[in-house]
Amino acid sequence: MRVAAWGLLGTYLALVAGAIWLVAFEGADSDALGAIGFAGFAGVGALIALRRPGNAVGWLLLAIAILFAGGEVAEVYVADSSRAGRTWVAWLSGFTTNLWFSLAVIFLPLLFPHGRLPSPRWRPVLWLGVAQLALGAVATAFKPGELELRESSGIDNPLGVAGGLTEVAQVLSTVIGALAVILAAASIVIRLRQARGAERQQLKWFAYVGVMAAACLFLAVLVGTASGGDPSDGFTAVAVTAWLSGLALLGFGLPVATGMAILRHRLYDIDVVIRRTLVYGALTATLGATYLALVLLAGLAVGKSNVAIAVSTLAVAALFRPARARIQAVVDQRFYRRRYDATRTLEAFGARLRDELDLEALGADLSAVVQETVQPAHVSLWLRSTP
Repeated sequence: MRVAAWGLLGTYLALVAGAIWLVAFEGADSDALGAIGFAGFAGVGALIALRRPGNAVGWLLLAIAILFAGGEVAEVYVADSSRAGRTWVAWLSGFTTNLWFSLAVIFLPLLFPHGRLPSPRWRPVLWLGVAQLALGAVATAFKPGELELRESSGIDNPLGVAGGLTEVAQVLSTVIGALAVILAAASIVIRLRQARGAERQQLKWFAYVGVMAAACLFLAVLVGTASGGDPSDGFTAVAVTAWLSGLALLGFGLPVATGMAILRHRLYDIDVVIRRTLVYGALTATLGATYLALVLLAGLAVGKSNVAIAVSTLAVAALFRPARARIQAVVDQRFYRRRYDATRTLEAFGARLRDELDLEALGADLSAVVQETVQPAHVSLWLRSTP
């Protein structure tokens, strides 16, 4: 298994080296360097495959990286009409997008984190994913006419078959794939609700990065649609930043989070990450909306001036600390109730401690606080006697 893991990692590195060669020495389009974008999948996949060879997630990550890199290199290779075998390379490249995308959005969530299904009842979803792969392969392999690549290549499908077979296969592949993606995402949600202990923390890492990437990509689509793609529009920069953030989270954040979850490296740090994301995300949105409202109101009152902007900036700066404290209290109360209750209990105990003089009553109060906050099976209190 170690040989297989190193061999797959070497295959990915060879494809990346081929992409660099084509760009650096043969004047190929720099799009081929996109193969480097899934280095996180390859590296983390190899690490998991070496450390946990029985876990299918590592092998999935390696397969996704190789398929993506192979597709990027093939697209650039066939752009030059003088290269040998470009027809069959173009034909093979048509499979890669469907394969790596299906592995990433169907099979990876379905098998995470242990490399097996949540239960035998999810086996039909796995078969839906297999059916989607098969139908997509049929539609790609035998669709007549020009091969569908990122840019027009003028290469006709050498195995194209006339008739409606490929159109039906494509429609079925799309419908089944959409259903499988929804069910695979649902499996993560259901597992997260039922899991306890280390498995729950593992699923939190995966779900956190997935949600953040989806939010960035959704923001990019929303802002890009609102700006109409006008480069002079300030919203375009926001859309590009959101796209890059989402792609970075998918290309590097997702495999890194997957590796940390499976190898259990700093597993419980995810609670701190989620808590700070909620607090500072809400704080940023609140202060941003407040700033815009103040600038608008001040502009209506005194007209557009630097004074209005300065006053709004100072007001937002003054609101930072109280707003953060209030938002953090709300987040703790809503999402971290046990921590919130424990903090309030300890604060109340500290207030009583300043006024309590009876040692016996203090001991009973201390035992009650420990029982309420830590919830141990048994509480005992020993007091050192005076010599």
